[in-house]
Amino acid sequence: MKKLLIALAVLTTVGASNVDAQFASEYDGGLVVKLNPEGNKYIRFLLWGQTWFQDYEGTNANDGFSIKRARVLAYSQINDRFMILTHFGANGIYDNNLHPTGKSTDVSFFLHEMFLQYKVTNNLAIGTGVHNFGGISRGNGQGSINMLTLDNNRADWSTLGLSDQFANHLGIFAKGRIGKLNYRMAVNDALTNTLDGNVNTAIANGQEKYLGKAILGKGKYVVSGYFDYQFLDQESNALPYRVGTYLGTKKVFNVGAGFFNHNDAIVRNENDVLVSDNVSHFAIDAFYDAPIGESSSITAYAKFQKSNMGEHYVQGNVVGDGNQFSGHVGYLLPKTVKEGESKFRNRIQPYVGYSYRDFKGLTEAANELKIGGNWYIDGQNAKISIEYQKSFDQPSHLDDMVTIQAMILL
Repeated sequence: MKKLLIALAVLTTVGASNVDAQFASEYDGGLVVKLNPEGNKYIRFLLWGQTWFQDYEGTNANDGFSIKRARVLAYSQINDRFMILTHFGANGIYDNNLHPTGKSTDVSFFLHEMFLQYKVTNNLAIGTGVHNFGGISRGNGQGSINMLTLDNNRADWSTLGLSDQFANHLGIFAKGRIGKLNYRMAVNDALTNTLDGNVNTAIANGQEKYLGKAILGKGKYVVSGYFDYQFLDQESNALPYRVGTYLGTKKVFNVGAGFFNHNDAIVRNENDVLVSDNVSHFAIDAFYDAPIGESSSITAYAKFQKSNMGEHYVQGNVVGDGNQFSGHVGYLLPKTVKEGESKFRNRIQPYVGYSYRDFKGLTEAANELKIGGNWYIDGQNAKISIEYQKSFDQPSHLDDMVTIQAMILL
């Protein structure tokens, strides 16, 4: 509770500072290189960084300062039929993985995405490469530049490091819109080296590992999809990243459902005989974002997911065989906007989030409560976020945490 009060006090103090949409007025469409006078042939660049200060209730290796994300994304079109996108970046740079001469293999600037896309019709585009299209839920496709909460709900990323590289699969996808129904589907190669190990990993009796492809040579492909009906304003599907909060610039209400299937994904040792099990995830969710009055807005998201993963598979306490629920809601506080002033400069948006996971492999259900807020110094281009997290299933030195984030997007 002490850390919660400190976090709210800091947010109130910085928010009261005199510092004008969702993006800064100077941003004006981003960093774009026009390849012709009309501007329909272009290269667009996005650069963003997020730095953290974290403090647990007790000693933890991640206490202190870190770089959460350092990213560069570029995409280009020579006409409306063809697009290429590349996305590079580094994550999780701490004092304990930096190297005195910058040569540590623990910190790497790697390829997150690279895909090619071709528009077949106005209702269908297909693409291939390393991408983030597919299922399981809106949360699984969350972009990192306009989240409502400080970070994504880790349990939403049920495939991360198990069948994909940092939530991005290698394969082919199809996406589009039919009326108000938005869809995305994909067939991908599964990861061979996973968070559970590689071809040399030993599996003890009764143990389960997400290594069917590596050890048994099975489970090469995964199939996934997500469909959402957009009742009100239509969201852009040009890029794979789903918006976390529109700050009331759109009126959106979507109901969606998604799936993920990976046959023979899990290896289980039964009395020294290795057998395989299929993995499937199914989720339903709803997203609402709408203005309230002249200057405030509400953002809400809720998801239920059912996962079948072996007999009692669990990875950490965020992925496993069983059910989970998560949701969050945020409110952009009203503000009197003076003539000529940006609507999204110096705004405060408190929020609350909750995640609950009941997996067979856990001795007790995992659940967390998050309370925090965003101070939009200049819309989504410059903000400071503060979040208090209480984990009810963790030991005392890991259950209580405050994180402060500074972010700039260009």
